Amino acid sequence: MAGHELTQGAIDVISEKELAAKLAEGRPLRVKLGIDPTASDIHLGFAVVLRKLRQFQDAGHTAVLILGDFTARIGDPSGRSATRPPLSAAEIEEHARTYVEQVRQILDADRLEVRRNSEWLGAMGVEDVLRLTSRSTVARMLERDDFSKRYKSGAPITITEFLYPLMQGWDSVMVHADVELGGTDQLFNLLVGRQLQEQEGQAPQVVLTTPLLPGLGGGAKMSKSLGNYVGIAEPPAEQFGKLMSIPDDLLPLYFQYTTGWPQSEIDKVNAQVANGTLHPNAAKRLLARTVVDLYHGPGAGDAAEAQFDRVFKAHEAPPRDEMAQVTLAESDAGDDGTIRVSRLLAKSGLVTSNREGARAITEGGVQIDGEKVLDDRAIALHDIPPAGMVLQQGKRKWAVVRGPDSGGRTGAE
Repeated sequence: MAGHELTQGAIDVISEKELAAKLAEGRPLRVKLGIDPTASDIHLGFAVVLRKLRQFQDAGHTAVLILGDFTARIGDPSGRSATRPPLSAAEIEEHARTYVEQVRQILDADRLEVRRNSEWLGAMGVEDVLRLTSRSTVARMLERDDFSKRYKSGAPITITEFLYPLMQGWDSVMVHADVELGGTDQLFNLLVGRQLQEQEGQAPQVVLTTPLLPGLGGGAKMSKSLGNYVGIAEPPAEQFGKLMSIPDDLLPLYFQYTTGWPQSEIDKVNAQVANGTLHPNAAKRLLARTVVDLYHGPGAGDAAEAQFDRVFKAHEAPPRDEMAQVTLAESDAGDDGTIRVSRLLAKSGLVTSNREGARAITEGGVQIDGEKVLDDRAIALHDIPPAGMVLQQGKRKWAVVRGPDSGGRTGAE
């Protein structure tokens, strides 16, 4: 694959000349991408840069995925107007467990190296941290647009946040990155990596940024914290329904960055929408089917569309045999033989964590057999009817849950 194909669709390339020189060496390049496990889902916005990383893999290069289990304790300040609330080690580990499995839906596992930056950052002592802080200045940090805006407005900036770009940059030194990828909001951090590598006598990494995908409502970038995202591991019906909600003017961007289609096909569909031969609603259906098939396999998009029409046109729930079928095991319950609804939601695959399940209950979006769940109550496994109970989360997620005495299979199907 030629160098220009690797940079197609990129916003910043620093620099194309350096990338061409590295490619001319004829060796597999080490192409770094960092992700902090601050949430349980990888969403379509992050999939944009993952697909660029896959392009490098397909060209024979090695993807070096950094799980920022240490930097997640600080929180990336990029693009933020306030300090990010800290996460506990248990929360970070819970999120990290799902990440590798999810990225393997896009990346080639044979050309993938996964590292945790706690390997080197967690081993640092005070002297090491002080030495790292001496590599930059406060003036340099305030060149960052988000830091500068917060400083001018009087919003607090912690010294810890100043450490984040240095720690992300140190990751590049430790893995000897040839190239680092990131969204456009990561440009400052990626350039710090170049600076630190040069100070350590390494060839500076090439920096390549990809566009930020707007969230479902437009405007702000897709973000788990803003709730405007589509997770790549979400159930098909949830993905389909969310994509049907996007504004018409986002269709060209979503076809460009979420479908994985060749450019000629993207241009064709966007032209049909622009000239009126393809109605925006039909285009959204095509987009939604394509994305669902991409992450759940051929045919999943058609099934999700049929379920969408039942729910939103006929206002019907899907037949029980089309819902996820879940049979609990005795080990799923506590010592008293009960399981809380929040954990039940997670075990059924309707949410990604107990915490998300508890939030869904608080928001009033959970029902059992058609009755709204008002609190995160405990349910005795042996009180679940043999035929099971219907668990619903939101408007598009259902599961039939059976107890361990039903003789069914264990786990979400």
